[in-house]
Amino acid sequence: MCDMKDQENNNPGIGTKIIPVKDAVGTVLSHDITEIRPGEFKGRAFKKGHVVKEEDISHLQRLGKEHLYILQMDEDEIHENDAAQALAEAVAGSGVTTAGEPREGKINLVARWDGLLKIDREALLKLNMLGEVMCATVHSNTVVKEGQLLAGTRAIPLVIKKSIVEEAVNIAKEAGAILRVHQMRKPKAGIVITGNEVYHGKIKDAFEPVIRKKIAALDGEVIGVYFAPDDKKIIEDRVRELIDNGADLIITSGGMSVDPDDVTRFAIRNLGVDEMYYGSPVLPGSMFLVAYVKPEAGNGKRPESNGELPNTPAIPILGIPACGMYADITVFDLILPRVLANEKIGRKEIAELGHGGLCLKCETCRYPVCPFGK
Repeated sequence: MCDMKDQENNNPGIGTKIIPVKDAVGTVLSHDITEIRPGEFKGRAFKKGHVVKEEDISHLQRLGKEHLYILQMDEDEIHENDAAQALAEAVAGSGVTTAGEPREGKINLVARWDGLLKIDREALLKLNMLGEVMCATVHSNTVVKEGQLLAGTRAIPLVIKKSIVEEAVNIAKEAGAILRVHQMRKPKAGIVITGNEVYHGKIKDAFEPVIRKKIAALDGEVIGVYFAPDDKKIIEDRVRELIDNGADLIITSGGMSVDPDDVTRFAIRNLGVDEMYYGSPVLPGSMFLVAYVKPEAGNGKRPESNGELPNTPAIPILGIPACGMYADITVFDLILPRVLANEKIGRKEIAELGHGGLCLKCETCRYPVCPFGK
């Protein structure tokens, strides 16, 4: 039997010539022919360009083929496979590559390396608005592994006008590619866990193992963990010490609510941060904090700098509210990969998380295969 693509191709259009299968020996197939054996096989039985042989006739007839169509394309037309190849090469940016050759007008795109997938959604929409070409992707900001499927693109008709393909290619080129995989740096994280109850040993800390696990999952390392009471000066000093020790990512936990004793965000502000954003439209994680501070915020010189501070970018500070202790996935998991991909997170980037920012608290967490953060 044949799939819907083959059935659509059974309607000859301009430039096609019908040949009975029994008379097709020696002709060249102009498109792939798919075979489906339920529960056994679905794939290409005959490849575009195959020269039909005598022994192929009975096989083609078993697939329901009584006629074959020979394409007589005009100069302004292009075959589906050639169109798919052109589309794939145009939409694929840094870190993205094709998975094999086009088949039946479709080609898949996969990750060339581990990283964070970024998609130009506006350009993708423009391409898909053309109608006779398409590109379907996974969600932007997905953490991906080398070889992971990212997208599929195809020409929809068997033969397509070159002008449409060229327009799609130009859309992708103007965007500088539609899909990219940004490599993520391996962080050297410093952690400051705040709260009188933990600092004085009244309760056991639950933050450190959670944060360590999340950092390790992204191939990072924790270079230091400090505990601090609800004291702005002490919290500030602990952060400065971690910066001096080489931390390029600061994570604070606790002290993010509106209680009078919750002073962590005020201590962070005292560091002389360049930017600070408190609050996010994400549940869990509405009291999340993002700030950026210069390496000069440390108490002195970094040991590796030999007395001179290196020209390093601002150090991100991520403040996790109490939900980070008991919720498997929070806003922290949405923001951290983007920070490690050197994306600057501001108010707009945080505000955009509201759409899809409600965790459904499923009995079995399947993140990231779920709507959260999408």
